[in-house]
Amino acid sequence: MGELVERVGDDDEVIGVVERGEAIRRRWLHRVATVVCRDPAGRYLVHRRPDDMSRFPGRLNWLLGGATEVGESYEEGAARELWEELGVRGRPRFVLKFRCAGVISPYWLGLHELVVTGPLRPDPAEIAAYRWVGEAELAGLVRDPAFVPDAREAFQRYRASRAEGRSPRARGEHGGFGGVAGPEGRPVT
Repeated sequence: MGELVERVGDDDEVIGVVERGEAIRRRWLHRVATVVCRDPAGRYLVHRRPDDMSRFPGRLNWLLGGATEVGESYEEGAARELWEELGVRGRPRFVLKFRCAGVISPYWLGLHELVVTGPLRPDPAEIAAYRWVGEAELAGLVRDPAFVPDAREAFQRYRASRAEGRSPRARGEHGGFGGVAGPEGRPVT
């Protein structure tokens, strides 16, 4: 049996437990937790996915994450994915949630953020290369055809939430941004 996820409804209420592949095939809503990593200077981590990934191989992304496990909150899923993909322990702060149409299948996306200050230990099965970029450069990369399509909508919603002042960072605060992470990293190509 494959990875189990919670199938959810239009209001993100749990309907039942299903295999993730079936949720994708039948286009059933499920939950995905993501993390936006920033460094103390405010730059964003952008990474290239390995060429052998089943979803979006070789594509650029600014989100780390994946499906939440059964019984797992968005915040718990974001912290687990951060550890699994980047080797960073931290408590990502919830920013927003929205229903993403998804290129492969629809899902509820919980977006979190974390300022990281210690070493990164990316899993090569998840991250082929990475680097830190400023917001203007990220905005340009998001428009690139090599960027993961679902991450574009997340970027627009994230920027809108910051403009509306929902993010502590947008208000000039650092509260809620715990964490560790890293050096300049390998170049994204």
